[in-house]
Amino acid sequence: MGPGLLESVYQKCMEYELQLRGIECEPQARLPLVYKGFRLDADDMVMDLYFPGKLVVELKAVEKMVPIYEAQLITYLHLSKTRTGLLINFNVRLLKEGLKRMVL
Repeated sequence: MGPGLLESVYQKCMEYELQLRGIECEPQARLPLVYKGFRLDADDMVMDLYFPGKLVVELKAVEKMVPIYEAQLITYLHLSKTRTGLLINFNVRLLKEGLKRMVL
């Protein structure tokens, strides 16, 4: 699809490609936020693509990657008890320039 589209477009395309290949994942998987035993229902965190216990994928379509995106992915990894994550920015000339693998 190339750079220049909204993150939601890339999300739908990724979901469709995974479905075509028979790869199961949970799109827009919710992680509840709990503070001192109290669940903050309205403030659930949402992972773009979640492969339970195996991989968290965070999608971006931004001009510049900033450290907060990595912090977001690390938080998702901790909360979901998942070891590996991918941060993918689609707003790049070549997709390999927008990939970052993170392992806890």
